[in-house]
This record gives sequence, C-alpha cells and structure tokens, in this order.
Amino acid sequence: MPSTSHSSCGGISLALPTKFRSIEIRAVTSVTVKCGKIRTSGVKSGNLAGTLARDVAGGVVKFPESEIHSPIMTTSPLTASPVSELKNKIEQRQARIAIIGLGYVGLPLALLYTEEKFRVTGFDIDARKVSTLTQGGSYIVRILPGEIQQARAKGFEATADYARLAEMDAIIICVPTPLNEYHEPDLSYITDTAKAIAPHLRAGQLVVLESTTYPGTTEEIMVPILEKGNRQGLKAAREGVVAGGQEIYVAFSPEREDPGNQTVARRDIPKVVGGLDSQASEVAASLYGAIFNRVVRVSSPAAAEMTKLLENIYRCVNIALVNELKLLSLRMGLDIWEVIEAASTKPFGFQPFYPGPGLGGHCIPVDPFYLSWKAKEWDFRTRFIELAGEINIGMPYHVLEYVAKALNQQKKALNGAKVLVLGLAYKKDIDDLRESPSLTIIELLQAQGAEVSYNDPYFATVGKGRKYDLQMKCAPLDNLGQYDCVLIVTDHSDYDYPRIVRDSQLVVDTRNATRGIKSPKIVRC
Repeated sequence: MPSTSHSSCGGISLALPTKFRSIEIRAVTSVTVKCGKIRTSGVKSGNLAGTLARDVAGGVVKFPESEIHSPIMTTSPLTASPVSELKNKIEQRQARIAIIGLGYVGLPLALLYTEEKFRVTGFDIDARKVSTLTQGGSYIVRILPGEIQQARAKGFEATADYARLAEMDAIIICVPTPLNEYHEPDLSYITDTAKAIAPHLRAGQLVVLESTTYPGTTEEIMVPILEKGNRQGLKAAREGVVAGGQEIYVAFSPEREDPGNQTVARRDIPKVVGGLDSQASEVAASLYGAIFNRVVRVSSPAAAEMTKLLENIYRCVNIALVNELKLLSLRMGLDIWEVIEAASTKPFGFQPFYPGPGLGGHCIPVDPFYLSWKAKEWDFRTRFIELAGEINIGMPYHVLEYVAKALNQQKKALNGAKVLVLGLAYKKDIDDLRESPSLTIIELLQAQGAEVSYNDPYFATVGKGRKYDLQMKCAPLDNLGQYDCVLIVTDHSDYDYPRIVRDSQLVVDTRNATRGIKSPKIVRC
C-alpha cells in the first residue's frame, strides 16, 4: 500500500494515496478502490478506464488509470460538515424552515418558501393570527384565503409553541422594530424573540434576523442572548473560532417588502445577506437563493444592517426635500406636482419623489432615527437625517393648518366642524396602518375640536394601536354634503374623485388625487 495523505474536499476528510490528485465527493459515507473498480456505499459504481469522471452522489471522482498502483485502497469513513449537511437539505428541499412573525413581511416570505416545496412552520404570539391561518383564512388583503389553503395543503402550519423550533433547520425572524415615544429604537420585539428562541436551539441551525435595525444589533444584541439562553452551550460560529460542532450559524438579511407593489415580483428583488462568519453567509445565501433570483453577499451582519438603513434614509431625505419644496411652492403660487412631472422628463440624474401628508409604513418614518440614535455612540450627529425627519414629522401639522385655513375662508371654524378623512392606510390600495399619517392627522383634528369621521375601503373599523386609540367605524360615502370638509389623505384607486368633489362642500387634497379636476371647492395642500 503506498503512503497516504489526507485530503479535504468540500468539508469531507479522506485518506488518499499521495499520487491521487483529483477527487471531489459529497454525501458519501465510504469509498473503496479495488482492481480498477470504484465502490461506494449507497451509490453506483464506476469503471476506471483512462480518465474517470463519474457522478457519485452529487460529486465527481477522477482517477487517472496510470496512477492506480495498489490493488486495494480504502478511505476512512467520510463525515459531511454541518454546513454541507444543511446546504444539502436546502438543495433537496428537505430543510424545515421557521418564520417568526407572521405579519406583512413574515407571511409572504412563508408562502414563497412553501411554493418552493419547503416545509414551513410559522410562529406568532398573536393567537388571532395563528387561528386565522389554521382555519385557512387571511388577515392581509393582498393575500387571499386561497393562497393560505394551498400553502396548508403543502405542509404550512402556524403555531405559538416555540418548543417546536427544535425541529427546524433554519429560523427567520421577522418581528417589528418600532420607535418609542422619544423616537428611540425599541428592540423589545427582537430581544423577547431571541429569549424565546434560545432554549430550543440545537447545533447546526441557522438563525437569520430580517427586522430593520441599526448596525450591530445582530452581533451585539441578539447573538449574546442566543448564546446565553440555550441549554447546550452553543456558540454562534465565528471566523477562526473552533466550537467543536456546538455551533449555530447567524446572519442578517434585511427584508425588502413593498406592500402593494405589483410591478416587481418578490423573487426578482435581490436579497442582501451578511453572516457572522463565512459559513453563516454561505448557508444563508443558499437558503435565500432557493426562492430569490439573486443573492448579494456582504461582509458582515452590520454591513447588511447598514445597507437597509441607507436604502430607506435615501427615500426619507428625498421625500423631505420635495415636502419642503412643496411648502415653498404653495407660498409662491406654484404647483409642485407640475414641477416634478416636468423635471422627470430628464433622462439622467433625476429620480422623482412625491410630497404628501407625512411618512408612513414600517421603514421610512422609523429607520433614520435608528441610525441617528446609534451615531451618538460614536459621538457623531447625523444632521442631514435629523433635518429630514423634522420636515417629514411636521407635515401632518401642515395639513391641520391648511384645513383650518380652508374652513376659515368659508367663514367656518375648525372647532366644531365635521371633517371626513378619506384613507387611513399609509399609502394607496393597501391595508397597512403602520405609522400612517392619517392617524396623527385625525388626532390633531380631534384635539382642535373637530368632529372627525373616516372612510377607507380596507378598514371597517380602527381601534387601538401602539400609538393611537381611535375606536372608530368606517363612514359611508353616500352623504358627503353633510361634512364641512372632506380631507383626502390616502389616494385609494377605489375612490370616485369627480363624484367626491361634486358632492362635497369643500375638498382638501394632500395627494394630488384631484389632478385634472377644476373646481373652486378644491384646496390643494
């Protein structure tokens, strides 16, 4: 028997004759070469003649015949690495996937994985959501009950039992990251979720955070909780640190959900991934590559966290710019919408952004303050971001001022006036109330003594949220003349704007929804 050396191929260690230079084997337990034959446990054998190139359980084995000097050579048993095993499970669609947080981000993600034949279990502390999904229903307008029922037929289920996380191979966290009353990051959903996950972790699992947050959250906040709270002494895999197989893989991959967007398929939105080490990045990229057409790997979780903030701060700052220009244009007697439309004809160097009554949604009103807060740790003030936030936060107050002025021109006071707010959602044609400026505007109007009603085809009622408690029912649109002012805050496509203008005493338009309609009843603000 010739002298042997150890060679590692794709995470598999095996003993080889020193002259054997080309071998790649995956998912094979043992290999035997005997009298010109290759034998492997559980897979087909191949003849060695000249240069052999033969698929062996997903790998290729090449042995030049001239270099087979021994009638018998048997390798030591081959053991695939945890990373290889998990990647293989993902490729074979055998990986069990957990989605924690079944809201506007988590539920669509769960359906994507289910469509790709993965077995998905959704976790949520909201018993109403779990019950609705278990019964084949949906609580998100754009996701039809039929989609939930199809997913359940393919194995999707929802639960509040976190003990079942031990059954999973990958855990994806999609929980809210709001601001508190002082506009500081509220990470309680992340920390509470990490504490709930930790006791049920097992070696070899992948944990990915998708919730938008400041750079450092994954590594500085979530990982220590996971490591401290698990029962097996597991550690997050890091470069250059050997944990003896007692590892979990941790990554950050920011969600890029855009509710109501019908122009870009979710699969076509590139997925950014940053792992705590190269193994975590590799596995996370494999997981997301199964459902997204492009995966973009960055150097660390912090880089991925910063990427998400840049995307949304870019939008926040540009919306603040056009909001400020709108305020100036109103004083100058100019139509900012006409100006933006004309500027948009430039084929380079300009991207249109549009003014409105304030920012809404789960990202743009929140994310800039996450970075501003974190910047203070580095003795840095993000003045540009803070100025944009100041302008955008002030827009609901601008709307209040314009409603009061419009009523005053009709010799009516805001105090005691009947005002109908059209649209509660933060943008058109969706059922999403998060950070909606409509909620702030309603509260401001009520504080000034106005009698406020609302209409929104997506909300039959509005109750209590983290920052509001309205307890209102949707008012019909059959008697618009009873209101002193109809205020358009969200420009839903379902609204018949010519009829609304015709039947109303006064219309204040914050969205340019009445463009092309000429009437002295319209006040654009």
